[in-house]
Amino acid sequence: MYVGVDIGGSKTLIAVLNDDGIIVEQTKFATPAGYDAFIDKVAKVIAGFKHKDFQAAGVAVPGKLNRREGIGLEFGNLSWHDVAIQADFEKLLACPVVIENDANLAALSESMLLKDYDRVLYITISTGIGTGVVSNRMIDPVFADSEGGQMPLEHNGKFVAWEDFASGRAIVERFGKQAKDITDEATWRLIAHDWSHGFIQLIALIQPSIIMLGGSVGTYFDRYETYLKDELNVFDNPLVPIPPIRQAARPELAVIYGCYDLARSKHVYN
Repeated sequence: MYVGVDIGGSKTLIAVLNDDGIIVEQTKFATPAGYDAFIDKVAKVIAGFKHKDFQAAGVAVPGKLNRREGIGLEFGNLSWHDVAIQADFEKLLACPVVIENDANLAALSESMLLKDYDRVLYITISTGIGTGVVSNRMIDPVFADSEGGQMPLEHNGKFVAWEDFASGRAIVERFGKQAKDITDEATWRLIAHDWSHGFIQLIALIQPSIIMLGGSVGTYFDRYETYLKDELNVFDNPLVPIPPIRQAARPELAVIYGCYDLARSKHVYN
């Protein structure tokens, strides 16, 4: 058995997967504000699982990390800093643990489902905005620590982080609704316009062969697909071609499957 832990700014999902990558148990809970409270909650969740014998685990960090030391440096919308998250989870789970940025893991899992695209850009739009790049089914080390949501872009006459005006949190602040409750064309056009500023910068820099969209907002792809593509096609040219854009096959579970993919690749037992 393997464990995947998707730590989000609002919710955390923990899942147990068998050797074939099938989820056999899972629990989602509100992410506690404090790190110690979070570890206590994880311990209770693990104690409640039927399966206890784990071969390895993957833990998704929503921010920056020190992979060599197993340290979570920054956690985006969470106020945790410099925590020994790998060692803490190895104590909780009694198995080897790998840690990685959540968007990188989502990109990894989605790339495993694609046959004809060698450079995958994954953009997750949830509480914040995260980006991950996979080349030939491996997390691209050049972009492993990139934070697309933190790109400074001009908005209303000043430069601010992209996610400050285009994330799920920003959508609620601006329109007073969560993405799931937005159905009118005019609002989605405005949202797509705000997204396009970041998308075109990432496309020009990374030159992906495909873009996959995930996260809680990514699940509503059918509502904004046309408007986003219309915004981006304005910039299409031979030097910056607009790649195919698709909804992630598993938009809300991509990170969990990426945890499994990475943990299994690092720790395979017969």
